Amino acid sequence: MTIIAHPKNKKQAAAIEAVLKALDVSFQKEEASPYHPEFVAKIKSRAASAEKGNTTRIKDPKNIWESIL
Repeated sequence: MTIIAHPKNKKQAAAIEAVLKALDVSFQKEEASPYHPEFVAKIKSRAASAEKGNTTRIKDPKNIWESIL
């Protein structure tokens, strides 16, 4: 059986964890991200691509479309 709890703050999380430990119940903690997983994956993918040099440079930010190298 799996039980998923959503504590609203650190105090509630600590209380839940203390109860589970007292009852000798195994559990795992997972930090929730405020961002959607697909969004995070896209950002990581773009960052990796940029590290490989896949970027576009802009000469003049005032005239973006004519200054793209």
